[in-house]
Formats: sequence, C-alpha cells, structure tokens
Amino acid sequence: MKNLFKVLLLVVAFATVSFISSEKETITVVIDAGHGGHDFGGKHDYLLEKDLANSISKKIEALNSDKNIKLLFTRDDDKFVELAERTNFINSIKPDLVLSLHVNQNKNITASGFEIFVSDKSVAYEKSNELAQKLVLDFEKNIPLKNRGVKTAPFWILKNSEAPALTLEMGFLSNTTDREYITSEEGQNQIAQTILNFVSNLK
Repeated sequence: MKNLFKVLLLVVAFATVSFISSEKETITVVIDAGHGGHDFGGKHDYLLEKDLANSISKKIEALNSDKNIKLLFTRDDDKFVELAERTNFINSIKPDLVLSLHVNQNKNITASGFEIFVSDKSVAYEKSNELAQKLVLDFEKNIPLKNRGVKTAPFWILKNSEAPALTLEMGFLSNTTDREYITSEEGQNQIAQTILNFVSNLK
C-alpha cells in the first residue's frame, strides 16, 4: 500500500512539473510607431512616414492572435509623443523588446532596402544586436527588398531604452520599388507577420 501511495505521489508530481513547463512564457513587446502629429518624418508627395509607421503598427496588432505575445504601443493614433516620454514609458514597463518602426528617405532614389539599427551606447546593446541579426535574416527570407544589414546609430529610443531596442527602417519612400511595396496591403501584412513570427520565436 505504501509503495502504491509513493507511485501516486510521483505521478502527481510529474504531471504538475509537466504542466508548469508546458506553459508558454509571455513576451512583452513595445511597438514604437515613429514620428506622429506635426512630426511627419519622411515625405513623398502625399505619403508620410508617420502614417506608414502607424499603419504597419496597427497591422501587427490586428494580426496578433497569440495570447502569449503582449503588445504595447507608444502611440496608437496620429499624435506627437516626445522621445523622452516614449523611453520613460518603455523603461517603466521593462519589456522583452522594443521595436521602433520607420521608413527611410534619400536624395539618391536608387537607395533601397530595409535595415536595422541598434545603439552601442545602450545598456542592452549585446542583446539588441543579437536580436537584430536574427530579425534582419527573417526579413531577408520573407521581404522582397534589399537587405542593408544591421548598423549602429545613437538614436534616442535605442540608447535610452533599458530593454533591447531595434529601429527597423522598412524601406525607402524615395525609391519606387520600395515605395510600392511598403504602401501595399500585401507588403504591410508581410512585414507585420514577419515581425510577429520573429517575436513568437523569442519564447
């Protein structure tokens, strides 16, 4: 009888451990749609960087069906939010990742492609760079634009966020091919889904 009791205890303990270990960890990500309000960022005719960043931010939110991915946003409409206010918000949350969405522009209209920036002045530089190297490869596999790689820059959000932080330049408004892609429904959905798949694999 004692042996049977011991066996039952072991079974219950094993089942409890298995249940706990099978629970997925929640990943918290702050999506920072660049610019906003009177700060429209890059511009090409009627197209504004602030609107494209916000549009893709909303698609990331709409496509997220994973209850273990918690998305938070520095802005969810066309409003201006100071950079210091954004980083204060980020640092109060302590997320697993910060992703700042932007669109490039250049006088040279042949300049094209996506690129990711990190700051080597950040306390989370090593982790930021590690994640950037992974995300840029995911984009290379899924996004039909040129891969311009991972670079460093002293952008405010990057250097002042205590969490791993990346600035994703999703393409060039000034380049015809890039512009057609990043303004299309298909292109925006592909970008949003690639980001979500990347975040899901962080768990």
